[in-house]
Amino acid sequence: MSTYAQEVKRVTTHTLQEMKNRGEKISMLTAYDYSLATLVDTAGIDVILVGDSASNVMAGHETTLPITLDQMIYHASSVVRAVKRALVVVDMPFGTYQGNSTEALRSVIRIMKESGGHAVKLEGGQEVRESIIRILSAGVPVMGHLGLTPQSIYKFGTYAVRAKEEAEATRLLEDAQMLEETGCFGIVLEKIPAQLAQKVAEAVSIPVIGIGAGGGVDGQVLVLHDMLGINQAFKPRFIRRYADLHSVITGAIEQYVTDVRNQDFPREGESY
Repeated sequence: MSTYAQEVKRVTTHTLQEMKNRGEKISMLTAYDYSLATLVDTAGIDVILVGDSASNVMAGHETTLPITLDQMIYHASSVVRAVKRALVVVDMPFGTYQGNSTEALRSVIRIMKESGGHAVKLEGGQEVRESIIRILSAGVPVMGHLGLTPQSIYKFGTYAVRAKEEAEATRLLEDAQMLEETGCFGIVLEKIPAQLAQKVAEAVSIPVIGIGAGGGVDGQVLVLHDMLGINQAFKPRFIRRYADLHSVITGAIEQYVTDVRNQDFPREGESY
């Protein structure tokens, strides 16, 4: 019997801090709808990220930039209704916090009141410090995000590994320490060298979650549709396919089409 089945106890930011202190790794996945969030939560995940990656995997956009605050609230509220255990972190979409701390607070209040999420995540370091401070002043937990920050993709011009050069690596470490000092409860590091990610995790006391950042951090996060093999087009080295649902789902639908055309569905026992 799983631990989840024996006892359902809410994961909080305090829980994650205790896990880091014990050296226990943190598991994190994205989810965007009620049905899959139910499965993810029941399986015992620690953190569910309602990611702005919904812009890609749910809406088919090339980048994360087009998704709106209203759309993020819709996805987050669907996930929150499903979750009984995991901490639900909601991405703040592009344009809701950059350069305007008052707008950041207004956006966060909407996310928390309308979705019921437990915390928010935003991208950037020193440049978003004022927004983080304003959000924290309202009592809302904040998770940072450094390294490859997809909302800045047009600035970078590529999805290549970040912080390979010494100057950028130094800035990233300084930003991570700033995020901790400012009051963030955790940091996501995306697509940076494993050695640097481990150095960051050792330099800060808060949990550090990696995606394409090696195993020396405090936990891992993946996009659900990538690790389940639903999305076959995205194939970076850091994704491990734990299932091939693309083939399973396609095969099931093809069989359904065949059965309908051959009048094999519905059968007598499937009719009233």
